[in-house]
Amino acid sequence: MVENGFWVFGYGSLIWQPDITYTKKHLARLDGYARSFCMWSIHHRGTVDDPGLVLALDEHAGVHCDGVAFYVGPDHAPKAIADLRERELISSAYLEVIRPVVLDTDEQVDAVCYVIDTDHDQYCGGMDLEKQARIIATAVGGRGPNTEYLYNTCKGIDALGLADDDLAFLHRRVAELTA
Repeated sequence: MVENGFWVFGYGSLIWQPDITYTKKHLARLDGYARSFCMWSIHHRGTVDDPGLVLALDEHAGVHCDGVAFYVGPDHAPKAIADLRERELISSAYLEVIRPVVLDTDEQVDAVCYVIDTDHDQYCGGMDLEKQARIIATAVGGRGPNTEYLYNTCKGIDALGLADDDLAFLHRRVAELTA
């Protein structure tokens, strides 16, 4: 499927740093999943000894996640999917799945989505926001501070005109903790 072109759903760092060549970009909604700091980061934003937190799509009934859908054309599809897999599947905590997303044009498309494997030991769903803030405030990994990931994601979400109350709280609280 992906060799003929594909859509990919971005909900975190893909919003502000897609690092793929795409030909279309739309706001999009994915039903049945919430954007959540529910994955321990032991590579990019933390270490094995001092893990950080990164966003993942956590499956729950009755919720949705607003983000961005990028369309990658056939000419760029092989490189883009390889790059996405290298980036997103660094550990087996994410699962690459195809899910329907609704674009801001009301068109429904099937998109590659990276969702959390709730059976994986990096899954940490259900953690309260204060604990998340304390972890994010101090963790650092191979791609930099966990705070940078949070702040860039919030900036990207805000620039799109999307609202995420949990991210807004975490932004304020982490800024207080690091002041």
